Amino acid sequence: MKLGVISLGCDKATVDSERLVGELVGHGAQVIPEVDGADVVLINTCGFIDAAKRESIDAILDATKLKAEGAVKAVVVVGCLVQRYREELAREIPEVDLFLGFSDLHRLVPELASKGLLEDPVARHPGVRQYLGIAPHVRYLKISEGCDHTCAFCAIPLMRGRHRSEPLERLVREAQLLEDQGAKEINLVAQDLAHYGRDLGRDGPKLPDLLEALLGGTAVPWFRLLYVYSAGLTARLLELMATERRVVPYIDIPIQHASDRMLERMRRPERQATIREKVALLRDAVPEIAVRTTAIVGFPGETDHDFQELCDFAEEIGFERLGVFTYSEQEGTRAAQYPDDVPDQVKRARQEELTEIQRAISGERLARYLGKTTEVLVDRVADPDGDGATHVGRVMWQADDVDGVTYVAQGGWARPGEFVTATLVDSEDYDFHAVAVGGRQSAIG
Repeated sequence: MKLGVISLGCDKATVDSERLVGELVGHGAQVIPEVDGADVVLINTCGFIDAAKRESIDAILDATKLKAEGAVKAVVVVGCLVQRYREELAREIPEVDLFLGFSDLHRLVPELASKGLLEDPVARHPGVRQYLGIAPHVRYLKISEGCDHTCAFCAIPLMRGRHRSEPLERLVREAQLLEDQGAKEINLVAQDLAHYGRDLGRDGPKLPDLLEALLGGTAVPWFRLLYVYSAGLTARLLELMATERRVVPYIDIPIQHASDRMLERMRRPERQATIREKVALLRDAVPEIAVRTTAIVGFPGETDHDFQELCDFAEEIGFERLGVFTYSEQEGTRAAQYPDDVPDQVKRARQEELTEIQRAISGERLARYLGKTTEVLVDRVADPDGDGATHVGRVMWQADDVDGVTYVAQGGWARPGEFVTATLVDSEDYDFHAVAVGGRQSAIG
């Protein structure tokens, strides 16, 4: 069976897709790069915001068109959109062969086998994650599923349920597999990394235990923490980040706002004072740390004063990165019942204003790294017109996809996934320019 895969949505969904495709490959499927040559098209959908829903629907319709033309034998749709709108989707797009929610994924292999699409219904090596991208040196490890937070704007708990931690031993084995597949950077992801282990008992492992197990069980050079609520920044975690060089000095703490009134209305667990305190603790423990966060503007009831509080707080704290999103109503959430939504044009104006404020802040914060000699993880060879750069990669203060990049000059012949030792000589907005030391790649990794 030739399998075409379309994986949409967040990094956590990418992990889901790789795990699911691994099971299909273990039963004889062959992944191909183009869906129009596939026997089966598997679409992992996103249902988080309206734009993602539209993208998912368009992908489904394109796949069913290929099926109608005879190029594809079956279309399978899974993921968040299915979890929330399965009945509506089945009614509106009957051409899809299988709609599977999270609790039904175990049916995928037997259903395809029953249709004669899987030639080998007996697993050869089930569960082996299959990389679906173009940069196998950067991977994601989802350590838990679901969420126990009750944020008023978020539909994740409605789609993915309550928080469930993955067993520690299983995560270590998966990290070892990613290392065998070439991973040099593993990004830990979950709705809230700090909740890891809360469902495994009082004496069960917590996030620092998992980190120590991953460090001891692999030789992966970089581990990065994404999506940690500030309440989870315990003394033990901070100490580990401060002393273990393979845990990069970077963290993503989604604050969503800084006005206490809005944080309460959003049903967020933090307040402005606690966020300020936790960021100070982080920077005291790890002086070179880069702190990324996200904020939502235009949430129902947000006044000009609330927005100004957020802008002032962003300037006060000086986050290295801040992603700004406009509020989008999600069916079934508490916020969808609020009658005082903000006009779209006001949302967009606030997004643009805060983004411009943050651009200047990021430029100032990144400038403090200039003059440092550090390792650059090469992501690709530079384009011929790359302004003198030979390679494009990232330093430890830049996360994959969401942050800027580092342009390296005189980097020799390093390949993607190798490290180059370089000195940071300039910064522009979110990017660095660097010169390789000696023009040779590092021995790291």
